Amino acid sequence: MTFSFTHLTSALALAAGLAVAPLMANAAESEGIVVYNAQHEALTQAWADGFTKETGIKVTIRNGSDMQFANQIVEEGAASPADIFLTENSPGMALVDASKLFAPVDADTLAQVPETFKAADGDWVGVAARSTVFAYDKTKLKESDLPKSLLDLADPAWKGRWGASPAGADFQAIVSALLELKGEDVTKSWLKALKANATPYKGNSVAMKAVNAGEIQGAVIYHYYWFGDQAKTGENSKNVTLHYFKNQDPGAFVSISGGGVLASSQHKKEAQAFLKWITGKGGQAVLRDGDSYEYAVGNGAQSNPKLVPLSDLQAPKVEPSKLNSKKVTELMTEAGLI
Repeated sequence: MTFSFTHLTSALALAAGLAVAPLMANAAESEGIVVYNAQHEALTQAWADGFTKETGIKVTIRNGSDMQFANQIVEEGAASPADIFLTENSPGMALVDASKLFAPVDADTLAQVPETFKAADGDWVGVAARSTVFAYDKTKLKESDLPKSLLDLADPAWKGRWGASPAGADFQAIVSALLELKGEDVTKSWLKALKANATPYKGNSVAMKAVNAGEIQGAVIYHYYWFGDQAKTGENSKNVTLHYFKNQDPGAFVSISGGGVLASSQHKKEAQAFLKWITGKGGQAVLRDGDSYEYAVGNGAQSNPKLVPLSDLQAPKVEPSKLNSKKVTELMTEAGLI
């Protein structure tokens, strides 16, 4: 199909006395790229709209979850129809990277993002970030009552008082960081206590609502759920405020949303251009000016001014490519959490 189309394009160009290259560029732009998107739909759509407006390249978005798409890409292998993979958290990226299914990210794109926010092998790059927080009921807890570490929530004194969404990719990324920072024994012990102490909810927003309603006193979630609700009516967070663990604690983990170009892509030039755009000024400005309330990660990029600055979070250093989703799934299954 591609062979015959190319030759037809060349013949038409010669007949019209036109250069072939512009026609081929137009053909590539009209075909566009396919994004397997596990990021927030509205955020990725804003990125796609901005990129298309600037370049004319069409972006088709297929939405799903981190691990759903990661496993699908591994299964599809070289036959994947996707050109780009975007995630909310790093473990999905690490899974695809371990299967050698990414093309190296262009050097110009890698140069736009600090070392902290990209894979060591250069096969994928951070596009946004989110911070782990303890969302608590400010009508029931004082600052002095709060856990100083994520690990403190394993204390029997917290039994029945806090919650989380253990089945979600967000929480499993946090557990992945705990595993990398503290090792398997500590992680197993903490997961056992999580099973005994915490109330499970389906989703971070549901867990936050439970805190707001007085069902529990606190919940481990990502920061942007609170900021997003506050920016609307605040009805699900009026009694809630956020505690940042800081001090390089596992509970201060900052999860990286990643982007990578698939090695199987038939439109690598366009796909690399998209990744460069979202990590550059245009894409990072969408984070600053939009309502996703995720952190911008580009060099010199400013996040939404309502957020606590990334530099103030005192996050632990975690190599994103080492976040082990498979091992975490095994440990959480063993603990009866998923």
